[in-house]
Amino acid sequence: MRHLTLACLLSAAALIAGCATPNAAAPTATPAAKATEPTYDHTEPLGAAMEGWAYPFPVQYLQFELEGKLVRMAYMDVAPTTAPNGQTVVLLHGKNFGADYWENTLRALSAKGYRVVALDQIGFGKSSKPEIRYTFAMLADNTVRVLDHLKVGRVAIVANSMGGMLGVHFARRHPDRVSALVLENPLGLEDYVPAIPPQQTANLTRLEMAQTTTSYRAFIKSYFKDNYRPEFERFVEQFSRVQRSPEYPRFAHVSALTYQMIYEGPTYNELPQLKVPVLLAIGQLDRTVFGRRFAPPEAVKNLGNYPQLGKDAQKRIPGAQLVEFDNVGHVPHLEAPDRFHAAVLAFLADKR
Repeated sequence: MRHLTLACLLSAAALIAGCATPNAAAPTATPAAKATEPTYDHTEPLGAAMEGWAYPFPVQYLQFELEGKLVRMAYMDVAPTTAPNGQTVVLLHGKNFGADYWENTLRALSAKGYRVVALDQIGFGKSSKPEIRYTFAMLADNTVRVLDHLKVGRVAIVANSMGGMLGVHFARRHPDRVSALVLENPLGLEDYVPAIPPQQTANLTRLEMAQTTTSYRAFIKSYFKDNYRPEFERFVEQFSRVQRSPEYPRFAHVSALTYQMIYEGPTYNELPQLKVPVLLAIGQLDRTVFGRRFAPPEAVKNLGNYPQLGKDAQKRIPGAQLVEFDNVGHVPHLEAPDRFHAAVLAFLADKR
């Protein structure tokens, strides 16, 4: 799951994914603008596992033990709606989203004969949120648990943002399970660690707790640039309702812990080692920089240039293909679904 806006100042989620607005204070909203923004104060709070939050397809759970804790991992397993082609696609979400934001991709792929599995990783969405040390290796192995449970062998992976980092770790850790890898505006295309100083988890948690509905809305809008649409407001509603839950302190702590996972699990040096077919699907408006607010502007001024990052990554990943989406930000499958799905389907067509 991208510059120092109000969202960056208050949102640890924004810090995790990076902010994409210039290094300037956010403009002050006018009273009229504030009056039109939903507050969700009248809605029911959501628990840390998103109980009561509707997903587009039935949610199933796999229960297992993780570091001595019993956890449940949520997933949607969507069958083809046309003649099955024998292939399975796994969808990996970003830091600030759950598997439900893949709804249009689930429908597009299943309509072409694919079985599609969209997972909520442990720590995200409807899955358990234990307060443990998170690593991409753990998330990759948890994904294998689900695939083994479903008796699925090799899969194609489509992964966005932080999910792209997980996709790279998965392909490196379990190359025999991956037929193809689509990286949709992934984090980790550049080496951010030298520019971003390490942070204490307690400070990250404090920043997460300081968020507001307004700051989170500004952050979500930064993903989509000029493409923010009313239907994306649901992501703000979800956050706002979870924040009103008594479970929010644990939710905030887990968010901070997953920030540490991203910081400690860079993928830049893994890219040349990939041995699977790779498609880089890159929105050209994206300027995400992981943890930008923790570094001086001078240190990060050349980071987050996704048009260039896509080209550079194509050169560094053996045999990689690149498709660029003009006028699209960090989440092409939501901003330009027809173009994104056409590119993904064309890439997967010969990866049987």
